[in-house]
Amino acid sequence: MLPERVRIVEVGPRDGLQNESTPVPTPVKLEFIRALADAGLRHIEATSFVHPKSVPQLADADEVARQLPQSETCTFSALVPNERGIERALAAGITRIAVFTAASETFTQKNIGMTIDESISVFRGVIRRALEGGLTARAYVSTSFVCPYEGPISKEKVRQVADRLLEIGADEIAVSDTIGAAAPTDVVAVVEHLLEKHPPDRIALHFHNTYGTAPANVLAGLQLGISTFDGSAGGLGGCPFAPGASGNVATEDLVYMFDRMGIETGVRLEKVVAAAAIIAAVLKRPLHSAQWRRLQTCG
Repeated sequence: MLPERVRIVEVGPRDGLQNESTPVPTPVKLEFIRALADAGLRHIEATSFVHPKSVPQLADADEVARQLPQSETCTFSALVPNERGIERALAAGITRIAVFTAASETFTQKNIGMTIDESISVFRGVIRRALEGGLTARAYVSTSFVCPYEGPISKEKVRQVADRLLEIGADEIAVSDTIGAAAPTDVVAVVEHLLEKHPPDRIALHFHNTYGTAPANVLAGLQLGISTFDGSAGGLGGCPFAPGASGNVATEDLVYMFDRMGIETGVRLEKVVAAAAIIAAVLKRPLHSAQWRRLQTCG
């Protein structure tokens, strides 16, 4: 039985832009976010409170967060790396945060300069502070399938990290294919192992499409009862600390697939493409989604 409805978490404004070399002005980012909300997306990761030197593209996080649209139907979240980040998020009025570690020790150290144990210790305080302030928290587990430095990652490692993040207060684990190397069999192995202990509504799936397997991986997740998937309008994305990673699975490609399958999203395909066009005009390059290519070909 497939889910009748899915939730798409739009990560384009954060994960989609963080690796771009072309600066995107703050007003354009806000226009992009407003267009995504207008398309029907109800969960949008708007920015990241990382140090500006680490991710220059997101140096305007405070400004973006303070100017987010007022909405009773859309939740805007931000990535938070540490105690300083949660204080900035609280001051900016963010209501949901995301923290991030990995199932690979090497990737964790290259990405955030800590071991997995150290990162979870830091995030314990971050999530506690967030919950005290009335915020909610999701947690990313990067390299949940393959690491660019360590190779294949065991399902046991993924669950160990996921268990600890849920124990410290995260309400959702985003199981992430950071370099886009997973195949459906990998998804089945990892997710089934997680489902032995955790309900499907605590698990989200975050796929990059480096090898073109992201849609198949989404289908594998659907067949296991997962109903939350991350997408990035236009297929934007990449990670500064994951060599070879391409963009995330495109939100509009997900919407097309779900629509054809009769699975409700609440998202309008043509409006997601229009939102992606806002960023394409700044980047001055084609986007990676199949829907974008189709519409450009059709004129």
